[in-house]
Amino acid sequence: MPVYVPENLPAIEVLKEENIFLMTEKQSVRQDVRLLVLNLMPKKITTETQLLRMLANTPLAVQITLLKMQTHVSKNTPAEHLQAFYTTFDDVKHRRFDGLIITGAPIELLHFDEVTYWEELKEIMNWADSNVTSTLFVCWAAQAGLYHHYGVPKYELPQKMFGIFPHILNNPHAPIVRSFDDEYLVPHSRHTEIRRDDIIKVPCLEIVSESDIAGVYLVRDIGKSRIFVTGHSEYDLGTLKEEYDRDIAKGMDIQIPYNYFPHDDPSKTPLMRWRSHAGLLFSNWLNYYVTTFVF
Repeated sequence: MPVYVPENLPAIEVLKEENIFLMTEKQSVRQDVRLLVLNLMPKKITTETQLLRMLANTPLAVQITLLKMQTHVSKNTPAEHLQAFYTTFDDVKHRRFDGLIITGAPIELLHFDEVTYWEELKEIMNWADSNVTSTLFVCWAAQAGLYHHYGVPKYELPQKMFGIFPHILNNPHAPIVRSFDDEYLVPHSRHTEIRRDDIIKVPCLEIVSESDIAGVYLVRDIGKSRIFVTGHSEYDLGTLKEEYDRDIAKGMDIQIPYNYFPHDDPSKTPLMRWRSHAGLLFSNWLNYYVTTFVF
């Protein structure tokens, strides 16, 4: 939990340099956090569970509103569930939120303009600029956000980026990665990528973390509270196995997930090796960007 301190206390600047989370009395007045989650994944109940597990790893009181697209009908989630727990953009666009999470979607091989709900998604992303304190873009949404806001393109990969990959920190002092190890693991599951050369052309973007194998992972806008994450830190232990088994059952030519099964043996149970950093990612986002926006 943060330490609450008086305004202008001399120790504040020293401790901030040491990455100690301090919050002034003025900032601590309201600690109820209102989050909007735009869930674009097909199996919405699974994604809800994964995200809520991450978001619950904080003492903050977080209120969740689940959002679905008006211009797309989900085929993999019961209509009764969507009716009971989800709302649409028309119902929330008059409100303000502390944070917005936009999930991935298994549509990365489509050009953005070919996505049926692209115009609606652009409207939501534009609306968030003035109605949301911080937006967290995950996987395909990270690619979509970088393309929409900065013109950063995506590229099709020769084979799926699929597995558990080591990452390094380019800027260990960025609040989003506070307390991260120098090297840490992240699941990836995607057919496209964004490239370093395109991102460094945009002066306000910083590549906070990347992988020699999986490429760019974590990008932030230095002047705005936008965070772009190309992997799936929220994934459960068995998520990649489910994807692998599904594709094998379909007769697809899919490689064994990298660095996932012990000894690359799909009959063996994988080990959970990314949970701690996943929890840190989401708690850092809540602490430093949603409730206390620091550049």
